[in-house]
Amino acid sequence: MSSISSNTIKKEIFIECRPETLFSFFTDPDKLVRWMGRHVLLNPSIGGKYRIDVNGSDIAMGEYKEIIPNEKIVMTWGWEKSKLVPPGSSTVEFRLIPQGSGTLLVLTHFDLPASEVASHIQGWTHYMPRLQSLGQGQDPGVDPWSEQAMH
Repeated sequence: MSSISSNTIKKEIFIECRPETLFSFFTDPDKLVRWMGRHVLLNPSIGGKYRIDVNGSDIAMGEYKEIIPNEKIVMTWGWEKSKLVPPGSSTVEFRLIPQGSGTLLVLTHFDLPASEVASHIQGWTHYMPRLQSLGQGQDPGVDPWSEQAMH
């Protein structure tokens, strides 16, 4: 894991699927909920809002800033009740880079308060392999985190 600055997380994972397959897991609520959250509402358009209810008390919210089909998704990120990372206070960029038989997913999470970097690294470290499983046609099963509060 290489980080650009102390308040930025950068993670990469290789997924054996085409970028268009992977892209749908960020824009289709029925697919996104299979790797993150219990209830998901998405409006995947520029300025469109999303809401990912992880476990009933931790609810991620923000809006889509940039969408390049099958290449890149940029969204603001925050937590509904958080004072440290309120909705819209940080930005997550997902880049889908074709590589051989699959896609390199590059996640960059910008503008996090230093105190929140570790918990978000833990979060993305938990969720990215779940997305990888789905992209490769496996079922990661129910998210164990959907049953417990994180904050």
